[in-house]
Amino acid sequence: MANNSIKAIDALEEAHKIAFAPFVFQAVVSLRKLGVFDKIFQHRKKGGISLEAIAEELSLSAYGVGVLLEIAESSDIVERNELGNYEVTTTGYFLTYNETVNVNINFTQDVCYKGLFHLDEAIKTGKPEGLKELGSWSTIYEGLSKLTPQQQKAWFEFDHHYSDDIFSEALEMLFSKERKHIFDIGANTGKFSIRCSKFNNDVKVTMIDLPGQLAKAMANAEDAGVQNRVSAYEIDWLSKDPKIPTGADTIWLCQFLDCFSKSEIENILSICANAMDKNAELIIVETFTDRQRFDNAKFILEATSLYFTVLANGNSKMYQAKELLEVVDNAGLVVKEDKPLGEYHTMLVCQKK
Repeated sequence: MANNSIKAIDALEEAHKIAFAPFVFQAVVSLRKLGVFDKIFQHRKKGGISLEAIAEELSLSAYGVGVLLEIAESSDIVERNELGNYEVTTTGYFLTYNETVNVNINFTQDVCYKGLFHLDEAIKTGKPEGLKELGSWSTIYEGLSKLTPQQQKAWFEFDHHYSDDIFSEALEMLFSKERKHIFDIGANTGKFSIRCSKFNNDVKVTMIDLPGQLAKAMANAEDAGVQNRVSAYEIDWLSKDPKIPTGADTIWLCQFLDCFSKSEIENILSICANAMDKNAELIIVETFTDRQRFDNAKFILEATSLYFTVLANGNSKMYQAKELLEVVDNAGLVVKEDKPLGEYHTMLVCQKK
């Protein structure tokens, strides 16, 4: 619920912070890239470090370092002690050394920043109008294999950061019953397929994705020595009549459905349901905005929705659980198990009605 009792002067200050938020963000990116944060942190037990010393040690102008540190100080990212030397605040420390914050900053800077300028166009057209800042594709997924190495690194680190931590727990839950053949839909680099194959020496996995992603995924499977039990099936879910093979006892969709609109999700799940027998399970793993314990997690997910709007495809988002549960039902599936997974995720185990 909104706090309407905030004082006008405080509300005005917050409004100004939002108005100049891109300036603060780019200042933080520069302070990180130029090594200023690291230099200040190195002197944390030495009484801090002066502006002039920072500039001299990093071969930068005092003017340049000064304008960055001034806005950083006003934003409570750095502070000056009684000696006039700079120290990083707790916020500054997290901006520099927290893994999740690092992943989010790199994703924002290297993948999203320029594209976000076109957000209003994307809202009007329902298309990822900011994607032209990265390449000439209809969705970002077509171009993942063609992004620059730096952009690919930022994108995959962002994608994997929010899934890798749950893999161990997910595998324990997944193989609490026998699994003979798993379809890993949206396999990306093949990380989960490879983990499955190493966790269970008998299971076979079919990775289902676009050709560009599958080429990299199969190369990774070969490097991991599991290529004899991991195969690939090419698909474009947005093509005219996509289909998947039959024969899997498990269909795995982890952080995949949020890449599509609700009508597209219903179509994907219907196609999957048609390929399932009565004993097969379809397992959905997602981070739902209405199932987060902490406000900052909800905030990150809602910001990610804007990435989908302006860059990924123009029509998807991070969904609330109630939205997706309705789509699951419409696709002819029933949820047999609904349980938390890790700190942020939910696992839905579904079967055909």
